[in-house]
Amino acid sequence: MQWIDWLILIVPLAFVLGMGVYSRRYVLGVADFLSAGRVCGRYVISVGDMAGALSIIGLIAYVEVHYKTGFALLFWGRLTFPVSVFLGLTGFCTYRFRATKAMSLGQFLEMRYNRPFRIFAATLRTISEILANMIMPAIAARFFIYFLDLPETLQLFGLAVPTFMIVMLVCLSLAVGLICLGGTLTLIVTDVLQGMLSFPIIAVFVVFILTKFDWSGEIVPVMMDRVQGESFLNPFDLSKLRDFNLFFVFVTIFTTIFHRASWIGAGTTTAARSPHEQKMAGILGAWRNAVQTILYVLIAIAIITVMNHASWAPESKQIRDDISSRIAKELVEDDANRVVFNERITAIPAQVQEIGVDQPLSQKGNLDTPLLDTAHETFVEFEGDAAGNERFQEFRTLYHQMMMSMSMREILPPGLMGLFCLLMVMVMISTDDTRIFSSAITLSQDVILPLRKKEITPKQHVRMLRIVSVCVGGVFFCGSYFMAQIDYIQLFVTIMISMWLGGCGPVMVFGLYSRFGTTAGAFVSLISGMLLSLSGIFLQRNWAGMVYPWLEERGAVESVGNFLAAVSKPLNPYVVWEMDAVKFPINSYEIFFMTMMVSLFLYCTVSLLTKKEPFNLDRMLHRGIYDLDADKKETLSWSPRTMFSKMIGITKEYTTGDKFLAWFVFVFNFVVQFLVAIVGAIIWNAVSPWPVEWWGTYFFIFFLIIPCLMSIVATFLFGIGGVIDLRRMFRDLNNRADNPLDNGQVDGHVSIADKAQFDEREHKIPEGK
Repeated sequence: MQWIDWLILIVPLAFVLGMGVYSRRYVLGVADFLSAGRVCGRYVISVGDMAGALSIIGLIAYVEVHYKTGFALLFWGRLTFPVSVFLGLTGFCTYRFRATKAMSLGQFLEMRYNRPFRIFAATLRTISEILANMIMPAIAARFFIYFLDLPETLQLFGLAVPTFMIVMLVCLSLAVGLICLGGTLTLIVTDVLQGMLSFPIIAVFVVFILTKFDWSGEIVPVMMDRVQGESFLNPFDLSKLRDFNLFFVFVTIFTTIFHRASWIGAGTTTAARSPHEQKMAGILGAWRNAVQTILYVLIAIAIITVMNHASWAPESKQIRDDISSRIAKELVEDDANRVVFNERITAIPAQVQEIGVDQPLSQKGNLDTPLLDTAHETFVEFEGDAAGNERFQEFRTLYHQMMMSMSMREILPPGLMGLFCLLMVMVMISTDDTRIFSSAITLSQDVILPLRKKEITPKQHVRMLRIVSVCVGGVFFCGSYFMAQIDYIQLFVTIMISMWLGGCGPVMVFGLYSRFGTTAGAFVSLISGMLLSLSGIFLQRNWAGMVYPWLEERGAVESVGNFLAAVSKPLNPYVVWEMDAVKFPINSYEIFFMTMMVSLFLYCTVSLLTKKEPFNLDRMLHRGIYDLDADKKETLSWSPRTMFSKMIGITKEYTTGDKFLAWFVFVFNFVVQFLVAIVGAIIWNAVSPWPVEWWGTYFFIFFLIIPCLMSIVATFLFGIGGVIDLRRMFRDLNNRADNPLDNGQVDGHVSIADKAQFDEREHKIPEGK
């Protein structure tokens, strides 16, 4: 990077960090540190959530998936639109959770179930969350090392310290430092500022990529050059895709509903000044997501083009060689072996694909195949079959993860290098601090606090949260440094979080919406999900090095392979379990789905068998006599005139502007993006299938042009709204009175902050009511 790049990076970053320091003065008590005083408006929440949603790990994972599958799968992914619109407009789960006034997920679980379950669930969630997220610092560190071309080691006080360790330490120190300043309040302030800065930066990259690459001359021809059944453009030609296919889309849609509440519990999910503001932030999120998606799509398109088009063959050769050389420094310890490895990779000629002349590319035969095959053969030669297969898994994983950083370094000119680095630093900080603090809150609020015998002062409470955050940051550092990741990011994260998500879906959804769920059913659901997920994790991580060799020694490879093939055959071609010496035949999403189905069945069955009396939902949700807010409004009654408004979530809490926003989101996402773009295309192709070239035009219009126009409007809307909401938030924080009892503790299924008032109101109920 040149001096202008460093200037672009340092000045905005210093401003954001400075505002984080400034926000500390508004932290008066536990409610401020955990929930930003519950005074945040919709734009603060929505823009802050965008910064948290953008992440280095998310961008790299997106590139990983779509480098392998192209963009035809995105078409079917749009089937989530009506689901997402419905969930956002109705406030499914998020509205009810905010109505409980719980400060953490565990507080809700104790109110709904009991304290032992709160502690058990919080412990399980924390372990699962940490295992899934602690690879983030490692991925971010590798990104910056590769992108900035940093040396392998740096000299500190005469010692050669790994650059990887230093970069991770800096990244985590920034994240933990912001948490310790002011908790959720500081994170929201910095995330909002980062989100508002991100909008114009993303716009710059949209313009750059669309002018750098020729859509019809480079991008579409590369996308068209795929074998039948693995199309990058035609969504009706995907029958041979593995891992990321239509079953993946189905599970994604199912989990969108089933796990709507599973990660609720802290930060912006508890910071809104009312349930209605929380709901409106979710509606705005449907608009905001268009900005995030277009950045991900364009970067993935640029990398696919650079790595596969003949005009970029010299650059792609350099990128492949550089990635392999950097990875070899991590995985090949012997110097002589490393030299041999690099020589073999360098000897592979530049891969030039003559589109329309050469055989179309596929998942098994593409321009990366010669390099990956050479690497695999070399590792087996160095370490033997089992250890070589395991080492190759690590190499292949790192190779695909680091492709983005090396490609962007090759593509971007000075100035844009600094802007991209700034964007990545901001999203790295916002992601790391959010994930670390989420785990710290769960541990502090839902494990340590319920186990304490003595009362805790607000000052001690905040100090505990800071100490636990530092400890979690330390765990993230150790996990990133020592843990090897051997699968795609999205699949790795899925199998790790399934320890929690496998069984928590029914616990959360039925906990908020049913009176029949019991503590016994909740325990059985979580335990079954945990055990099934742990079994999947063990098999995946030990398949190449332990399980497959064990089967081979006993001559069981063929019989087990035949059994797996027979079981999966009814779901072919979308679920195909084929024996493989390197990778476990059942992927993470398939394990995840089976786990969810088992836990759902067990929760319902055990709850119905153990139910003694209906749970008091009104008390938990502050309804009826438990409504402590004088300005609470009634919802719309059902009538022919209001029925449709009711269906999309409009109530009497909505202002004229709120109604316009709700209808706009509904019309744009459901009518335009779903009925016209998806259903219309399906019907047309059922009657007269489009040539693949038409799909290139289709994706250009619906995945680039329309999102670009929406992004332009969103840049101004969210920028202005964010500034107004941020000023109001500081004003309200300055005027609010802190309640020391509002700290997340529960007594008899009721928050101690509400207990006295609830008891008083219950004793005033007339006879027979």
